[in-house]
Amino acid sequence: MTTAKSRTDTLRWSDIYVGDEVTPLEIPVTTTMIVAGAIASRDFMPVHHDRDYANKQGSPNLFMNILTSNGYCVRFLTDWAGPEAMITKLSIRLGVPCFPDDPLRFTGNVTGKTPGSDGENFIEVTFKASNSIGDHVSGTAVISLLDGARA
Repeated sequence: MTTAKSRTDTLRWSDIYVGDEVTPLEIPVTTTMIVAGAIASRDFMPVHHDRDYANKQGSPNLFMNILTSNGYCVRFLTDWAGPEAMITKLSIRLGVPCFPDDPLRFTGNVTGKTPGSDGENFIEVTFKASNSIGDHVSGTAVISLLDGARA
């Protein structure tokens, strides 16, 4: 699996079908990205930036915080759907930790499709991000798409 590129156009609701696969995304995980994500989200808990502290707490390494995981879930969805797509609902469940040097591999499928009003329509996606020790995060999202968006 390779790291997918962000779309420059937005998917059209009418071109998406239940069962469609979301383009897989692999994100290389580094110590720097874990620390930067924790600091950017104002999470100063030492297990997210201090390896020695994390070791003393029983963890083999520092690990990603939930807000950073949440942000990468949104990136996965919008890289696939496009820049005009809006995530209107995101529900996630954390699983195994995300440690440095163990890439996250995102996969997902379209599980629902609902027409809305005023050209705004919705799709539901079920997804997960896994690493070498299991599923780091799994969840569902509702994405708003305007059917008049550029194809």
